[in-house]
Amino acid sequence: MVLGELIKLAFNTLAANKTRAFLTMLGISIGVAAVIALMSIGAGVQEYITQQFASAGANLIGVVPGRIQRGPGGGAFGAQAPLTMSDYRAVAANVANVLDTSADFARPSVFAYGDNTSEVNVTGVMANFSAIRNWNARSGRMIDESDVAGRSRVVALGQTVVNDLFEPGEDPIGKVVRINNVPFRVIGVMESKGASFLGDQDAVAFIPITTAQERLFGQQSLSVTGERTISTIYLQAPSKESVPSVMAQVDELLRERRRIPADEPSDFSVLSQDELINTFGAVTGVLTVFLGAIAAISLLVGGIGIMNIMLVSVTERTREIGLRKAIGAKPSAILTQFLTEAVFLSLIGGLVGIAVGVGGAMAISRFAEFQPVVQVSTIVLAVGFSIAVGLFFGIYPARRAARLNPIEALRFE
Repeated sequence: MVLGELIKLAFNTLAANKTRAFLTMLGISIGVAAVIALMSIGAGVQEYITQQFASAGANLIGVVPGRIQRGPGGGAFGAQAPLTMSDYRAVAANVANVLDTSADFARPSVFAYGDNTSEVNVTGVMANFSAIRNWNARSGRMIDESDVAGRSRVVALGQTVVNDLFEPGEDPIGKVVRINNVPFRVIGVMESKGASFLGDQDAVAFIPITTAQERLFGQQSLSVTGERTISTIYLQAPSKESVPSVMAQVDELLRERRRIPADEPSDFSVLSQDELINTFGAVTGVLTVFLGAIAAISLLVGGIGIMNIMLVSVTERTREIGLRKAIGAKPSAILTQFLTEAVFLSLIGGLVGIAVGVGGAMAISRFAEFQPVVQVSTIVLAVGFSIAVGLFFGIYPARRAARLNPIEALRFE
C-alpha cells in the first residue's frame, strides 16, 4: 500500500472518531508546546545574561579580593586580604597589552534629600571608569579628572536613587544631597540599565575615588598597613584572544607582590567576562534541560494516550482486520497501517504544539525583560520526539493487530 493511501486511510479512520482523536492529539500538543516554550525561555535567559555582561564593557577583566570558586554554586571563600592602590598602580604599570585600567571603591551609604532617603552603594571611581565600564551619564556628566584630583564632593546618581530622592519631573542636576550626612552636589544622572539577575543596576551612585577614600570614608578605606584599599581593579584587553594572557600576567604579578608561595592558593581572584558568562550559562543550561525534561513527561503521557486509542481501535476493528487478512493482506501491511495512524496522530499534535509553543514563548516576552529565543533545533527536537513517541507507543497495538488470527478475528463480535 502506497504512502498516500496509508495517510488517507489513517485520516478517514481518525475522522470517524473525532473526539477521541482530538483528546489524544491534545496530549501530544501540550507536550510539544511545553518543550518549545520552556526551552525557548531558557535560551532567552542565556542570551539575556550574555548581553548583560557584554554591556559592562568589552573584553573586561576584573580583580577582586578573595578566592571565587568557578562554576555553579561558586562564591568567595578563603583569605580575603584587601586590594590596595599600590596593587592597582603595579598592575597599571606592569601588565602589558591592555587598553586601559581602572579601579573603584564601594561602600553602603545612606542618601538624603529633604525628607527622602535612599540606601545604596556609593562607588568611588576614577575618571576613566565610564569608558571602561560602558556606563554613561544620561544628563549632566560623569566624574572627570578634575573631580578626582580636587577630591570634589560631587556625585552622579543612578535612576533608582533619583526616583527615591526627588519628585517626578524634578531635575536633580545642581541639587545638593547628603551622603552619610556629608553634602554632595549632583552633577549627573546615569543612563538607565534596568533590573537584571544581578539586581537593580540603577541603584548606584558615583563619586571621585579620592573623595570616597579620603573625605567620605576615611579610616574605613585604610588597610592594616595604612594603605588606601579598593574594591575592584578593572582591565580592558584589546581582544578576546588576549584575555587569557592578560589574566595570567595579573595573577603572576599580584602573587609575587603578596609573596604567596607556589603551593598556596591566591587570596584574590582574576575574572573575565567569558568566565562569568559561562558560569551563569552553565546554571541556566542545567535549568533549561531540567525544564525540558519535565515538559517531555507530557509527551510520554500523550504517547500513552496514543497507545490506548490504538488498542481500542484494534479491538473495535478486529473483524475488519480479519477480513483484510482473509483476502490476502500481509501482517506487514496491517502493521504499517496502524503505525501510520499512530504517527499521524503524533505529527498533527506536534504541528499544533509548535504553533502553541512559539506563540506562548512570544507572549511571555511581553511580561519579561528578556526575549525568548525559539531555535529551529528545539522545534525539530520536540517534533522528532513526538513522532518517536507515536512510533514507540504505536508498535504494540500495531503488532497485536498484525498477529490476529483471521478466522478468530472474523468470528469476533
